[in-house]
Amino acid sequence: QVQLVESGGGLVHTGGSLRLSCAASGRTCSGFSNYAMGWFRQAPGKEREFVAAISWIGTWTYYTDSVKGRFTISRDNAKNTVYLQMKSLKPEDTAVYYCVAANTQYAVTRKEYHYWGQGTQVTVSS
Repeated sequence: QVQLVESGGGLVHTGGSLRLSCAASGRTCSGFSNYAMGWFRQAPGKEREFVAAISWIGTWTYYTDSVKGRFTISRDNAKNTVYLQMKSLKPEDTAVYYCVAANTQYAVTRKEYHYWGQGTQVTVSS
């Protein structure tokens, strides 16, 4: 079993920045680098959507169009942690952000990710 715990959410003004962190534990302790990692988000009344993904050694990243150039996903395999640096935040970025893991090199779709964190709230005020 893989446990994912997000942190770093909060309330910011439009144009502000936040960095989300996700610490992995459990089965990943000996193999975090064997997991693709990603972030999804869900705004009130909307479907959960893909935000960003990173391959198991961090050489490949992928973003949804709405966050390209503003968000950066990265990972530190020595710390079993993945990050999402968010800049130039907009009110439409307001959502619960979920950290996800997949036991594969690359993953983008929701169905590929078998492990999900509990989520962290990000609120961007206008």
